Amino acid sequence: MEIITGTTDFFLEKETAAAIGKFDGVHIGHRRLLEEVLSCKAQGLAACVFTFEPAPAVLFGTGDGKELTTREEKRALFERMGVDILVEFPLTKQTAAMPPEIFVSDVLARRMNVRFIAAGRDLSFGAGGRGNAALLQSLSQDLGYEVKIIEKVCFQGKEVSSTYIKSQVETGNMKLVEQLLGMPYPIMGKVVHGNRIGRTLGFPTVNLVPGESKLLPPNGVYYSQVRYGSRKYRAISNVGYKPTVTNERVLGVESYLYDFDQEIYEEPVEVYLLGFRRPEKRFEGLEELKKQLKEDIEAGLRFA
Repeated sequence: MEIITGTTDFFLEKETAAAIGKFDGVHIGHRRLLEEVLSCKAQGLAACVFTFEPAPAVLFGTGDGKELTTREEKRALFERMGVDILVEFPLTKQTAAMPPEIFVSDVLARRMNVRFIAAGRDLSFGAGGRGNAALLQSLSQDLGYEVKIIEKVCFQGKEVSSTYIKSQVETGNMKLVEQLLGMPYPIMGKVVHGNRIGRTLGFPTVNLVPGESKLLPPNGVYYSQVRYGSRKYRAISNVGYKPTVTNERVLGVESYLYDFDQEIYEEPVEVYLLGFRRPEKRFEGLEELKKQLKEDIEAGLRFA
């Protein structure tokens, strides 16, 4: 997958089909957009995702900066889905103030060489957020592209949105989060050195330190799955600060993988949270912690 980032000065020679949006979470609503552009590959168009970096909420200070999917996670997901080109368009006070008509004609039609656009009904862009689905449609004939506006996807009678999914992550409702995303909640990164207490207790683990922008569920133990290389392993993961073994306030994700005993420091792994097991707690000592870890691991074997 080709990634164009950090510049407004680019030109795509191949004609493209583009999905436009923020794509935080890459949820089932986003996947409808992506299905449309991916289907255009059969017509010889390059499948593109056009998104803004940073997100508008970050630039204008209207959000807390927490994301369902980090930039690195989105890149991995898009590439796995078959996207050919990802454009991370720089969002600055200057580019945000671009007249929406100029954005469509210069950026989408000329630089993106777009022939098909898929966008949500609530899309907004350009100065004052005046650019919308209606504008895309009104300019399509003159600029030589087709546009398909996708209505909001609903699940159990409620509109699927990144805001709604965030509220479910914050309560630890990982089963519903998985249904809304179309996949278990991912946390991706490289394995870092831990304090090796797990190995001392007979339960070796892999440790990740998520980026500061990554939204995490409540601290606690979760049934999980870990992808390393081409394989997926059943696992059980602790999200939190490991209060029994350290006073350091480093928020991490520590996972015990069943049938796995390799040292993979600095290797990329993906942790998928499947369901909540119990809250994080401080134990009186390592023996009490070891007993609880054994119970957690046995419970993970029964989880389905």
